[in-house]
Formats: sequence, structure tokens, C-alpha cells
Amino acid sequence: MADKENSAAAPPRLTRAQAKRAAAVSAVAVAVAAKRKRVALTELPALPNAAHDDSDDDYRAKPARKQRLLEPEPEPKTKPKPKPRAAPAPAPAPTPKAALPPAADGEEGDPQLCAPYASDIYSYLRSMEAQAKRRPRTDYIAAVQTDVTPNMRSILVDWLVEVAEEYKLVSDTLYLTVSYVDRFLSVKALNRQRLQLLGVSAMLVASKYEEISPPNVEDFCYITDNTYTKQEVVKMESDILNVLKFEMGNPTTKTFLRMFIRSAQEDNKKHHSLSLEFLGNYLAELSLLDYRLLRFLPSLVAASVVFVARLTLDPHTNPWSKKMQTLTGYKPSELKDCVTAIHELQLNRKCSSMMAIRDKYRQPRFKGVSALLAPVEIPAPYFRKLKE
Repeated sequence: MADKENSAAAPPRLTRAQAKRAAAVSAVAVAVAAKRKRVALTELPALPNAAHDDSDDDYRAKPARKQRLLEPEPEPKTKPKPKPRAAPAPAPAPTPKAALPPAADGEEGDPQLCAPYASDIYSYLRSMEAQAKRRPRTDYIAAVQTDVTPNMRSILVDWLVEVAEEYKLVSDTLYLTVSYVDRFLSVKALNRQRLQLLGVSAMLVASKYEEISPPNVEDFCYITDNTYTKQEVVKMESDILNVLKFEMGNPTTKTFLRMFIRSAQEDNKKHHSLSLEFLGNYLAELSLLDYRLLRFLPSLVAASVVFVARLTLDPHTNPWSKKMQTLTGYKPSELKDCVTAIHELQLNRKCSSMMAIRDKYRQPRFKGVSALLAPVEIPAPYFRKLKE
């Protein structure tokens, strides 16, 4: 009886072949399960909180993004043809040439010249240059300064021209530097020993305003043979900014000269345009030397420079025209005093010992315009009212 019970309770004995088949089936099941698990973990590295479930219901309930990670990528669809665009609206009719400002004559093709806005820009600059906060006092050496003379100022400006050449600064930086110096000296008295410090600090400020890569403070200390320390230059820079109340942008003679020279080149194409441009730049920089010219607005100085430059290149033709008068807003009689002062500078009757500008424009790259001979006298009829 006991043998029967034992034989009934024992499981059926498997043959060797059956055991092998059972082992192979279980091994395949484990491998499939393990493979499915590895795929899910490696395909969802950016979803640490996603729970993997093999059930069909959960799989269908997962977000579309997760499904795309597990499903094979669909075949790329053909790109739909773009819809035809509506025909563009017709461009507005071009402004008639007569309606354009004088500066835009013949320049409609260059958008950078802002031809449609030239008249408005010029009017704004003219109003800006006359603001008291952007103008130096015309008598500050007599009224404010006690230790600085006009000759010292001329020596400083002449040296600043050399500094600008040494560091290859743009001309606008030089004009702004001189403007900052004059405006600072119009408010605050300065010792002559610190005049050079004011000059390099003003050029540092102007360089930061105009240059792409301005020189470092150490460069300006070096150019003074380390007469001043870095701390002194930075302190003077702070004083300039505070005295000028951070009003650093103002139109200079160079600002207006660009506009006037371009129109003057078109008005008279008898002479090479570069000669007129270089000669105008030379005379404008000479005007920085003379303290007396502070009484004239920058636009008036620029117009007078063009007058003298055209006179030098063609002494037998009236250098002023109706077109230039319309463009600048100045009659020949209004230019007379300033033209005379610039003409004296050109003839070395004033500031003759200041040679930096003259040597600069004697170089071949400027066509040696400083060596051009100007007429000794300006004919009086050139200052009379122009005929219609």
C-alpha cells in the first residue's frame, strides 16, 4: 500500500530528450524577456520616470512621443508642393527727383546714404550743434582759465594729431577729443601741468565712443612717457564725464564735412574727387588749431572748408554755387570771416609752428595736399550774393 501511495504522489519521470526540450524552451523565454527589457531601457534614456509595462492596454495608453521611440520609423512622405504665393503688392512709385533733398541728388541708388531722410538728418544736426550744453564757451581762456593760453591749446591739439596717427584712430575720434577738451576747459580751470593729462583722457573717452578697438589706458600712459599713472588717467576720465554730464555725442566739423564734400564733388567734377576730399580734411584739421574758430558753428566751419578747398583747386572759378548754398544753408557773405581765418591757416600766417597736420597731409597717401599753393588773396566778388 505504501509503495502504491509513493508511486502515485511522485511526478512522472521525464526522458532525457524531454528534459532537453524543456530546458531549451525556458532558455528562449528568459532571453526574450531579457531582450525586451534591455530595449526598453536603452530606448528611453531621457524618461527616467517612465514605467515600462508590456501589456497591450498600457502600451496604447502611452504618449505619442514614447510610442515613436519603440515603433519603427514610418517611411518618409513625399514633401507637399508649396502653395503658390500671392502676387506681391506693387511697389510705390519712386519719389520724384525734384522732391528729394539736395544731398540726395544722384545718390538714390545707395541706401546707406539715406537719401529720403537727408534733409531731416541735416536739420536735426543743425539744431543739435547749436545747443548750449554741446558748445564750448568762445572766451573760456579769458573768462575761466588762468594758467592756459591759446598757444598751449594749439600745442596740445597738434600733439593729439600725432597720437591719433600713432594709434591709427579715425578722424572722428580726434574731432570729438578736441571738443571734449574745449567743453571741459569752458567749465573747469586747469593747471598747465595737467593739460596733457586732459588731452589723453579726452582721447580715451572719444576712442571708447568711436573706435571698434580703442587703445588701453596703459597705451595713453605710455604715449606721455609715463608722465601720468593709470590711476590719474582714469580719474581724469571720470572728471570729464561728470563735467560734461555724459553728453558725449555731438556733431563736429567732420560730421558736416562728409555731407558737403560729397555734394561738392558732384557739383564740380573738373577736379579729382580724392584731391577735394583730402584737401577738405586737411583744412578742417587745421581749423582745430585756432582757438578763434570756436566762435563758429561746426557746420559753418565745414562749409568754409569746402569753399577754401574748391578755391585752392580752381582759383578762377567761384567756389560757391546755388546748389552748395541750398545744401548748407549758408550764403557766401556768411562764410567770409571763417573762410578768411582758414585761409590764413593754410598760408601759414597763423599757427605756423604746428607742423603735425601739415606733415601728415604732405604724405603721398593724401596726395600731398598740404603742399598745394593757395591764392594769396580771395577775390571780393566771390563773397557777393549769387545770381539766380
